[in-house]
Amino acid sequence: MDGNKKISIAVIKRLPRYYRYITELLENGITKVSSQELSRRMNLTASQIRQDLNCFGGFGQQGYGYNVEVLHKEIASILGIPDPFNVIIIGAGNMGQAIAKYENFNKRGFVFTGIFDKNPNVIGQDINGVKVAHIDTLEDFVKENKTDIALLCIPKENAMEIARRVAALGIHGLWNFSSTDLHNIEEEFGTVVENVHLTDNLMVLGYRISELRKKGKN
Repeated sequence: MDGNKKISIAVIKRLPRYYRYITELLENGITKVSSQELSRRMNLTASQIRQDLNCFGGFGQQGYGYNVEVLHKEIASILGIPDPFNVIIIGAGNMGQAIAKYENFNKRGFVFTGIFDKNPNVIGQDINGVKVAHIDTLEDFVKENKTDIALLCIPKENAMEIARRVAALGIHGLWNFSSTDLHNIEEEFGTVVENVHLTDNLMVLGYRISELRKKGKN
């Protein structure tokens, strides 16, 4: 891959989906796959798949398709999966606990190493093998344990304060579930921020259902 080549964010966002489908093929013992077959499985055009993968060097052979094992390794490498990411969760409420218990993150190389909260009712509680610690111990923990990503599962009122506190520790990524966008964190600290708004997706689904109902009335 050309290090100077700018890859669109749309392509980057499709890579985890490619990885998921290729992983399923590998687990099912399939050794090669064509862009047409991937197209059928993923509901993308074969042309789109070829264009996306060509951004990173192609990996395929004309008349043969893609070697599933090679493609799996290459996409994993692009996504950084061979090198595990150490992840902490800030906020041990319902959302934080649900994420901590989701085993697929660990399979994808995201290893939860710490969970923090200020609520005395959850401190010391074991969640999927990780004990909840008080938020006041955060700085000492990060100094002693390599931490790549912090998940913010906290009320939006506290999000910016905690985000700045986390970013100041040199943590490279923030996955923000606090229902507010974290502005200026990337510019100020160089920390990559991914804001997640679950209700946005639900509202889009609601819109699509409404449109479907309108068509049914016509």
